[in-house]
Amino acid sequence: MFSNGIHGGLLGNWLRPLHSAFVHALRQAVVVLTARVALAKTLATALTLPLAAALAGAGFAHAGTAPWIIESQAQAFVQRAQQEWDLPANEVRTLLQQAQLQAAVQQAVRPPKGPTVRNWDTYRSRFVEPIRTRKGLQFWQRHEAALKQAESLYGVPQAVVVAIIGVETIYGEHTGNFRVLDSLATLGFAYPKGQKDRSEFFQKELAAFMRLCKVAGLDPLEIKGSFAGAVGLGQFMPSSWLNFAVDGDGNGQIDLFHSPTDAIHSVANFLKVHGWQAGKAGRVSVNLAEHADLRTLLEPDILPTFTAAELSALGANALGTLQADEKLALVELVRGENPSTHVVGGQNFYAVTRYNRSAFYANAVLELADQLALAKNQQTAKPKPSNKTE
Repeated sequence: MFSNGIHGGLLGNWLRPLHSAFVHALRQAVVVLTARVALAKTLATALTLPLAAALAGAGFAHAGTAPWIIESQAQAFVQRAQQEWDLPANEVRTLLQQAQLQAAVQQAVRPPKGPTVRNWDTYRSRFVEPIRTRKGLQFWQRHEAALKQAESLYGVPQAVVVAIIGVETIYGEHTGNFRVLDSLATLGFAYPKGQKDRSEFFQKELAAFMRLCKVAGLDPLEIKGSFAGAVGLGQFMPSSWLNFAVDGDGNGQIDLFHSPTDAIHSVANFLKVHGWQAGKAGRVSVNLAEHADLRTLLEPDILPTFTAAELSALGANALGTLQADEKLALVELVRGENPSTHVVGGQNFYAVTRYNRSAFYANAVLELADQLALAKNQQTAKPKPSNKTE
């Protein structure tokens, strides 16, 4: 009883002020915590649309498109998608509403800060290397029947098709982790400033992507590819899939993600449509005379312009079997601070640059193809172990 009296009387009176102070402090802590939670939610929302705040200005899209897409641009895109690709306006707007701005995609297309020097040796080391050769031989062995059939149909050597798939994705190992809808929308409606604006190209590819998903039964919210929107083993842009992809395995649908046969036929068909000619030159070595007229020789860049005789007269002697009337180009491969190296590119070199418009790319593909063909021949020539017993 005594003990209870102390706790309920004298001690209780002493604790009441402390209790009130404690309750007040607790309420203040709850207020602060609530404010911090609200701030965290606001930051989280902002981070789901990177750089959206940087696009502030009048006229941004209202309900029906993503908040970072300017409404007038969205309206023009919807109208063009209807006219050119026969896409329902409501479906286009629904997809635009779900597109997310990707800062990583914007960063990927920005030029490097400060001066840069292109270097063929560095570029070559990334693609003409043992892993792609070894895995290329394995891919060739697994899909040799499809490669032979594609070569007979399109006239493109098996080694060249294998090399392109190797350079693009290491035979399907790296097809890209960017959601294509986001990549194409970002580059179509928020292309980084300070460089040549390619937003129109990417808007066209975005519309082609929506059309592709509709006709091929693909989920546009799930398809992933490169930061530029290329997809599948051969990294086709959506418009290239629609225009040049082939149902190589004959199962009634084109699948460039999971069907190597479709990818093989599609790559070969693309090259044929873009000028590959069986028997014409890809790349050949060249000897340059001291008096070579490099200004005249390099002026056409990669466009085949000169015959072998005309090259020779200008001081560039191509080292290879060439057709007398075949058009050729002297291609310069810069090597940073070191002297440039040169090759002669023919019609088929030019055709490969239609896949990726870079002399470095075409030379890497054709050099890797040469290495693959050599390794394949050596592999075939190896004597098989005998099963005979003495």
